[in-house]
Amino acid sequence: MASITIPARAEAHPNLRPLNILRDLPAVADLIETCFSSTMDNEGRRYVQDMRRAGNDNSFIKWANRAAETTSLPLSGYVWEENSKIIGNASLVPFKHSKQRIYLIANIAVHPDHRRKGIARALTERAMHHAHEKKVNNIWLHVREDNPGAIDLYAKLGFIERARRTSWQANTDSHAPMPQTDIVLTGRHPNDWQIQLNWLSRIYPERLAWHRNWSFTSLRPGFWNWLYLLFVDINIRQWAAARNNQMQAALAWIPYGRGESLFAATGERSDPEALTALLIQARRDLSNSFPTLALEFPSGEFDGAIQAAGFKSLRTLIWMQATS
Repeated sequence: MASITIPARAEAHPNLRPLNILRDLPAVADLIETCFSSTMDNEGRRYVQDMRRAGNDNSFIKWANRAAETTSLPLSGYVWEENSKIIGNASLVPFKHSKQRIYLIANIAVHPDHRRKGIARALTERAMHHAHEKKVNNIWLHVREDNPGAIDLYAKLGFIERARRTSWQANTDSHAPMPQTDIVLTGRHPNDWQIQLNWLSRIYPERLAWHRNWSFTSLRPGFWNWLYLLFVDINIRQWAAARNNQMQAALAWIPYGRGESLFAATGERSDPEALTALLIQARRDLSNSFPTLALEFPSGEFDGAIQAAGFKSLRTLIWMQATS
C-alpha cells in the first residue's frame, strides 16, 4: 500500500493538540457520551465508565504513559480545545495482526455546538499523519451509516468502504416464546464443525480479523480443546439448527471480555427461521448469566430474522480503510 500524504495544515492549528491522559480522559469521556449516547451498547457504556475511572487512577496513568504505543487501548490521540474546553476528539488505537501494525482512528467526535467548522477533518488528518509518522499505512475507521456528511469527508480523505456491520441487542428472557417451526435445535455436533468454520469465515472475514478479540479455534471440537477451555475456565456455549438433518445455522457464546456477545454462523442459503430460533434459544438459555445479549452481523443479511428473535438494531457502522 502506498504511503499516505497528509496536508501540512493537519498539525498547524493552535486549537489542536495531542491527548494528555493525565488530565483529558474525563472530558473526552463526557464528549463521547454527548455525541454517541443514543446508540451506545453495553460495551460502549463500559468504555466511557472505564475512561472516567482511568482518569482518576494514578497507577493506570503511569502505566498508560509507557504503554500508549504497544497496547490496543485508546491511550493516544488528539483533541480540539477552545476556551479551555475539549470540544473535539480523535482517538488512535493500535493493533497488531499477522505481524502487521494497524491503527484504528476511533471516537471522532465534535460537540454539537461546534460542528461544520472543519474540526473533524483537522482531527482526522492529524491522526492519519500520526500513523504515517509511526510508519503505519494500514489505517481504519468506523462511521455510522446514517452520517452521510462524515462518510463523504472520510471518502475525500482517501478512505474506502470495506464492510457494513450492524450491532444488535436483546434482553434475555427464560420465557421468550419459540416460533412454531420444523427447525430442530441441538448442541453443535462435532461433525458440523467444518461447515460452521466456513460460515464463520464468511460472516467474520479475515480482512476484519485484526479487530476481533476471539478465535475460531476456541469453537473447534476435540478433547484437547475441551481440556484447554476447562483449564482456562472458559465456558463456551454452542447451538445448531437443522432441518431434515441438514444444518442451517450455528450460534456460539464466547465469554472473552465481552461476555454478552453472540457469534452466528450462517450460509448464504440458510433458512432465516433457523437463525431466529437459535437467537431466541440463546435468550432463554443465558437468562441466568446476563441481562442482555449482543450480536454483530453483516448489514442487510438476515435483518428480519434477527428482529424476529427480539433483537433491536443499535447502529450500522461502515468500516473504511485508508488508501493512497
